[in-house]
Amino acid sequence: MIKLNKKQDCSGCHACANVCPKQCISMKSDNEGFCYPQIYKDKCINCNLCEKVCPIINIPNKVDDKITAYACKNIDNKTRNVSSSGGVFSLLCDYVISQKGIVFGAVFDENFNVKHIYVEELKGCERFRGSKYVQSKIGDTYTKAKKFLDNGKIVLFSGTPCQISGLDSFLMKKYENLIMVDVACHGVPSPLVYKKYIESLEEKNRSKVSRLSFRDKSTGWSKYSFIVDFKDGKKIKEIGSDNIYMRGFLSDIYLRPSCYDCRFKKPITSADITLADYWGIQNIHQEFDDDKGVSLVLVNTKKGQDILEKISSNMKVIKTDIEYAMENNPYIVGSVKYNKNRDKFFKLIEKEDLESSIIKSITNTFIQKVKCKIRSSLGKIKRIIIK
Repeated sequence: MIKLNKKQDCSGCHACANVCPKQCISMKSDNEGFCYPQIYKDKCINCNLCEKVCPIINIPNKVDDKITAYACKNIDNKTRNVSSSGGVFSLLCDYVISQKGIVFGAVFDENFNVKHIYVEELKGCERFRGSKYVQSKIGDTYTKAKKFLDNGKIVLFSGTPCQISGLDSFLMKKYENLIMVDVACHGVPSPLVYKKYIESLEEKNRSKVSRLSFRDKSTGWSKYSFIVDFKDGKKIKEIGSDNIYMRGFLSDIYLRPSCYDCRFKKPITSADITLADYWGIQNIHQEFDDDKGVSLVLVNTKKGQDILEKISSNMKVIKTDIEYAMENNPYIVGSVKYNKNRDKFFKLIEKEDLESSIIKSITNTFIQKVKCKIRSSLGKIKRIIIK
């Protein structure tokens, strides 16, 4: 059976729980809110399938295909305005649904928890739009995806790089009817911290949250806003970099332990396509930037290239310099640096409110911290060669 010696060795992808034939593995939250496998040994038959599908034990091979970078934006501005960047994922959904396929992705539930679901209709894909800064629960969606694939359905499965690698390992074979899409990931914050933040918003405003947007573009894409609507009609709006939850997240004080040494950074990938924000595009493709959002699309496989060509008539596309793109979104290829105040933070939230715990755990100003991390990551990029 799978043994977890260090929490850094588990990304919480749920592959082991999905593959267990006796259902003797469940994902349980620890004191930081992150899920890890719990094995009921009395039910275990020692089939070792959990070890065979763990993407950290079995790191995916580097793809043979050349990674190509594109700047893309959906020609439908209405869709692009409600998307995190260029609205490319919506076009992928459109294509798959038009082929009678299935789309898997992360959504908010009625309590604003984040989980993976699947949809079979275009209307349902709207819930996948927008950034969700907390780790989603995969649940049994790997198992459901496999059933659809075995029945010949086209399946689009999106998630963080570790979740997509988990799916790839879980399936144990390649499917021509599977399109895997991962998103550039800074790291996944604690679901416990996220829950505490939602609770604090509702307590301070004496009303339940009715809508949450981490990346609203009403103040522009580059200077996006954090917006919360409440059921009593009240609204909170602030620039994203001023939001206390985002400041703590981007200061790396409550990320999952595995994120500080992520095993799924490029060029290692299982995904056919990687989606990211194209930060810095104004300096290299000035005519393409209108501050409404541009997607950086990394095509990792021939299948990914074929799919991109199928949707290209509905977007503006230009090939771009991959090295420049990586420099401006460094966490595609490099892990975040461990914050020495992380342990201090999780001790603080046991006895203090969330906001004061975050403030006390951020030693540098937010801007200084971001600049420091970018410089550190750029050094790593120079040592990584992408063919």
